[in-house]
Amino acid sequence: MKMPVRLKPFFLIIALFLISSTFFPLAHGQDEKDDQPSDGNSQGAMSLVKERLDEAGSGNASFILAKKETYRKDPLDNFNYYTGGWNIASVHYLASVAFSSAPFAIIAIVWFVLFGLFLFCACICCCCCRRNKPYGYSRLAYALSLIFLVLFTIAAIVGCVIMYIGEGRFQGSVNGATKYIVNQGISVVNNLINVYNYLSSAKNIALNQQFLPPDLVSQIDNVNSLINATGNLPHVTSAHITDSILVFLNPVNMALIIITVFLLLLAFLGFLFSILGMQACVYLFVVIGWIIITLTFILCGIFLVFHNIVADTCVAMDEWVQNPMADSAMKELLPCWDRGFGQNVLNASRSVTTSVDGLLNEYIVLVANNDTLPPETVPLYHNQSGPLVPVLCNPYTTQQGCGEGEVALSDAAEEWKKYVCEVSAAGICTTIGRLTPDMYNQMTSAVNVSYGLHNYGHFLAGIVDCTVLRDTFNGISQNHCPGLRKYSEWVYIGLVTATGSVMLSLILWVLYARERRHRKYTKRINKGYDESPLVGGRKL
Repeated sequence: MKMPVRLKPFFLIIALFLISSTFFPLAHGQDEKDDQPSDGNSQGAMSLVKERLDEAGSGNASFILAKKETYRKDPLDNFNYYTGGWNIASVHYLASVAFSSAPFAIIAIVWFVLFGLFLFCACICCCCCRRNKPYGYSRLAYALSLIFLVLFTIAAIVGCVIMYIGEGRFQGSVNGATKYIVNQGISVVNNLINVYNYLSSAKNIALNQQFLPPDLVSQIDNVNSLINATGNLPHVTSAHITDSILVFLNPVNMALIIITVFLLLLAFLGFLFSILGMQACVYLFVVIGWIIITLTFILCGIFLVFHNIVADTCVAMDEWVQNPMADSAMKELLPCWDRGFGQNVLNASRSVTTSVDGLLNEYIVLVANNDTLPPETVPLYHNQSGPLVPVLCNPYTTQQGCGEGEVALSDAAEEWKKYVCEVSAAGICTTIGRLTPDMYNQMTSAVNVSYGLHNYGHFLAGIVDCTVLRDTFNGISQNHCPGLRKYSEWVYIGLVTATGSVMLSLILWVLYARERRHRKYTKRINKGYDESPLVGGRKL
C-alpha cells in the first residue's frame, strides 16, 4: 500500500543551501513510526447517531486504522506521537497531519526573512555604495548563470504543466469519489424509504376481513419510527462529508490554478527580461517572486496535508474492508454503525413477510380450496371449483425451489390469475374458478408487499453485516483511490518542482543581471570583443 508522500529532500536542501548556506533537519511525521510502536484508541462515534439511536454503541474504536501511516507528532499532545490511527473526526489526528507540513512553513519563513534581508542589503549597497573602481567579469560565471537560468526556467515550466494536468485529473478523481459516496448514501436512503412504504402498506392488508396481528402492527410502527429518525442519516452523512471535502478542496484548487499561472508568467517573463537586459523589470519581478514563492511554499504544505489525508483514508478503507465487523472510526460514513437498528428492520420485514404469507395460505387452504363449505357461509362460499390454488412456499426455508402445489412469491400473482372466476352480482362464481376478482386483487396486493419486503431482505442483511459499507469502500479503494493518490502526487511534485525552480531562478536573475551588467561595462572599455552571450566576450 502506498504511503503518504514525504517531503522531497533534494529541493528543500538545495534551496536552503543557496539561500543561507546552512542546513537544518526536516522532521516528517512518519520518520520514526517503525521504531516506537504504540497502542491507542480513537473516538469514532457519530454524535448524531448517539442522539437518535439509544442502541448505538459507545463508539470507542478498538481497531486502529492506518496505524503506521498516521504515526506522526501531535502538537496538541506535547509533540508526542499520535497513535490513534485514522479518525477524520479527531482533532489530534488532524493536528498531527497538519504538523507534517511544518517543514514547508519553516522554509517559507526562512526564505521570506533571508531573501528579504538580501534584497534590503542589495538596495542599500546600490544606493549608498557607488563603485568607483573599474571591474571585470567572469566569462565562466556569465555562461553558467545563463545555462542554469535556461534549465531552471524549463524546469519551472515543466513543473507548472505537471501541476496543472495533475490538478485537473485530481479534481476529476475527487468529484468521482464524492459523487460515488453521495450516490451510495442516496441509494441506501431510497431503499429504506421503500422498506418503510412496504411496511406501512402491510398494516392495511386485509384478506377477507383478516388483518395482521396487533403485536406485529406495533412492531411495524416501532421500526418505522426508527427509519423516520435515522433513515435519512446515510444521505446526510455522506453529503456532509463530501461538502466538507469540497469546501476545503475548492479554494485549494483555485489557489493551485492561480499559483500555476503566476509561476508560469513569473518564470517566462523573468527569463525574458533577464535576457533582454531590462534590469528594472528584473528587479521588480524579483520582489514579486519573493512574495509569490513564500505563498507557494505555504500552499505546498496545505496540499501535502490534503494528500496525506487522502492517502491515510485509502489505507484505512483497505484495512477496514479486511476487518469490517471491527469497531472503528470508519463506521461514521454509511449505515453500519448500529447493527441493532438493521436487525430490527430485518426482523420486522421477515415477520411481516411470514405473517402475510400465512394469511394468504390460510385463506387458500381454508376457503379457496375448500369444497365443503355450505352455501349459507357466503362470502366464504362463492361456488369455488376446479383445480386447487397453489399455496405460497416459504421464501426463507426453500432453497431448491417450491414443491408440488406451491408457488414462489415472484410468480404468485401471475399463477393465481389462472384460478379467477367470473362472478354474478351477488359475488358467486358463475364459471370454474376458486378466486373472485375482488379476492384476487386483495391477494395480489398482499403478495406484492410480501415479495417487496423479501427482496429488500438482502439489502437489510447487508446493513447488518456491513456488506453495504464494505462494498462502498471496496469500490472507492479499487476505482478511485489509485487516481486520487497518483494525481495528488503529480500536483505535489509539480508544485515543489515549479516552486524550487522559480526560487532558484530568482537568484539566477540577480546573478545573471550582475554578470550581464559587468559584461556590458567591460565591452565599453575593451573594444573589439566578440559579443556572443555564451563566451562572454572573446577578443577578435
